[in-house]
Amino acid sequence: MNTNTKKITTVGMLCALSVIVNLLIHFPMVPAVSFLSYDPKDIIIVIGGFIYGGMTAFIMSVITSFLEIMYRGGTLLDVLMNVISTCTFACVAAWIYKKRHTRNGALIGLGLGTVCCVCSMVLWNYIVTPIYFGMPREAVVAILVPGIVPFNLLKCAMNAGVTLFLYKPLVTLFRNGNLVEQSHSQQIVSNGKTMAIIGLFLFITAVCFVLGFQGII
Repeated sequence: MNTNTKKITTVGMLCALSVIVNLLIHFPMVPAVSFLSYDPKDIIIVIGGFIYGGMTAFIMSVITSFLEIMYRGGTLLDVLMNVISTCTFACVAAWIYKKRHTRNGALIGLGLGTVCCVCSMVLWNYIVTPIYFGMPREAVVAILVPGIVPFNLLKCAMNAGVTLFLYKPLVTLFRNGNLVEQSHSQQIVSNGKTMAIIGLFLFITAVCFVLGFQGII
């Protein structure tokens, strides 16, 4: 199997996995914006970006966003918002990691991706949400800080945490199946235990905040 075939096969598998987790896991997190639901597809997309780069993350985002409106319903505005949200997180993280192919590069990339995603979603929800829901812009402004910001911050934190936790086993699986070259994964996989611990900490922290917003703890 040549390199291009391996890449197409791996990206196809990642897209399929992204769709599956999107179907299985989908729930609201912040009561102030109950119309927004968490889904974990960005985890798989950012892993694809870490392996192959930001352009692959962008392509995966477009494919999965169009597929989502086919089985969940929606409009082109949904696709637009999904692509912007995913790309500002996954593409930024993948671009930083490609420039700095180390554990710190992955952490910095995910951190900057989170910041970019939160900022872009504040801007784009301000622009698009009044059009989508037919609500006054003042009402959208009122939910930006108590709703839009914490939702996207928690979503990115959870996705970043699970990405760090799953990256080593997923890439190792693909490498053992001769789908991913050794050079794509060696440096970050060698720090897999540390990455998993950091990822688990991020995920648990984000989950605690979500439970707090829901009034469970």
